[in-house]
Amino acid sequence: MGHTAPTRTPLHPLLAARWSPYAYDPTRDLQPHQLRALLEAAVWAPSKANSQPWRFLVGRRGDATFKAIFDALAPENQVWAGNAAALVVGVAQTVSEAGHPNSHAAYDLGQAMAQLTVQATAEGLFVHQMARFDPDRVRAAFNIPAGFDPYAVAAIGYLGHPAELPDDLRKWEQAPRVRRPLRETAFAGVWGHPAVD
Repeated sequence: MGHTAPTRTPLHPLLAARWSPYAYDPTRDLQPHQLRALLEAAVWAPSKANSQPWRFLVGRRGDATFKAIFDALAPENQVWAGNAAALVVGVAQTVSEAGHPNSHAAYDLGQAMAQLTVQATAEGLFVHQMARFDPDRVRAAFNIPAGFDPYAVAAIGYLGHPAELPDDLRKWEQAPRVRRPLRETAFAGVWGHPAVD
């Protein structure tokens, strides 16, 4: 669909090809080995003091876990996310077993989700992460204990066809990919002074 990242510097193809679609193929399922590879990639992410403060709730389309996660999504995400092959909730352990706050838990969970996403791209899959869901509903549905916080939901699956989307989402799906330029995001010496040209 021409969604390879238009970068000034060549990137690894797995990074350049990664994007977050709305259109998923409702007829294709994840194979067990694919799901295992995605979760294994996440498990091997770096973390503060090797604390590995991530947990994942994994629902496959058609099972009760998928439905409970889907029911917690904001309505605008329910419009499209039900076609994904899997819904995964990323949960961060924000309080250690010793009762100490883990200020880096969300950062570490983000790294784990990033590795999951790269592995998904290698498997020919697509991931769309969502912040708009009801974490309390997820917490209640899965009896998540205190000290663990649901942070994001990821829809995972095979690419579908944009024609199946509502008009507004189809426009997003087909729009060119854009990012803030490096000169506005990477600084050296003084805030706002570009680190690279």
